[in-house]
Amino acid sequence: MTKKKNRFTVGWLYPDLMNIYGDRGNILTLLKRAEWRGLDARAIDLGRGAAHGMEDVDVFFFGGGQDREQALVYDDLIEIKQEPLEAAVANGSVVLAVCGGYQLLGHYYQTAEGERFPGIGLIDVRTEAGKKRFIGDVVVDTTLEDLKPTTLVGFENHSGRTFLGAGARALGRVRVGSGNNGGDGTEGCVQGGVVGTYLHGSLLPKNPHLADYLIRRALSRRGMAELAPLDDSIELAAHAKILERAQPRAGER
Repeated sequence: MTKKKNRFTVGWLYPDLMNIYGDRGNILTLLKRAEWRGLDARAIDLGRGAAHGMEDVDVFFFGGGQDREQALVYDDLIEIKQEPLEAAVANGSVVLAVCGGYQLLGHYYQTAEGERFPGIGLIDVRTEAGKKRFIGDVVVDTTLEDLKPTTLVGFENHSGRTFLGAGARALGRVRVGSGNNGGDGTEGCVQGGVVGTYLHGSLLPKNPHLADYLIRRALSRRGMAELAPLDDSIELAAHAKILERAQPRAGER
C-alpha cells in the first residue's frame, strides 16, 4: 500500500471560531478510529485564508458557532473555501457539518427580521430563525444504510429551523427531541457525501458507527471500502445509556 493511499486526512474548517460545542471530540474520534485500522491519520486546520491541501482531505468537519463567529467566517467560506470544497466533495470527500456549519452549507439563513444571508448551496436546505430555542437530548432513527445500531444520540441547542429541499434526504426521524425544525419530524440531512446535523456534544464519540460510516465512505474513493471491526463495547454501552436516559418514561409523555 502506498503512503498516500494509507494516509487519512481530516480537514477541520475554522477550528478557532466554529468550535462552540467541544467539537474536538469528533476530530479525535475520526483520527483514532482510522489509526486503529493502521492508517496514517492526521488533521489539518483550515482557518480563514487557508485552502492548501483541501484536495487531499478525506473528511471535512465544520462545527458550530455563535452568530458573531459565523459572520467572521462567512466571506472566507464563499471566497476561499467554496470552490475547493465543492471540488473535493465531487471527487469523493465527505463532510460532517454540525449546527452552524450545517446552516452555512445550505442555500440561506434568514434572520428573525427577514434578512437573508446566502450559504454556499452545497446541500439543498434552507434555515430560518425561530423564536423558541430547541435544547435537550435527541434520539434519531437513522435512514443511513447498513448502520448498526440504527439510532443516533446527541444534544441539540439551536433556534434555527432547517427545511429540506428535494435534493436532500433526512439523516433520520426524530424519536426524542426537536430535530431540524420541530415540526416535520426530521433531523439532519444527507446529500451525496455531505452529512448535516444539529446533534453535538460531541456527536461521534457517542456514535462510533456514524464515524465509521464517514471513514468508510471517504476511503471508498481509493478502493478501500472495508474497515476492520473494532471492539466498540464501551462506546456502544455509553450510547445505550444515553438512549435509555433520553427516552420518556411511562407517564411523562
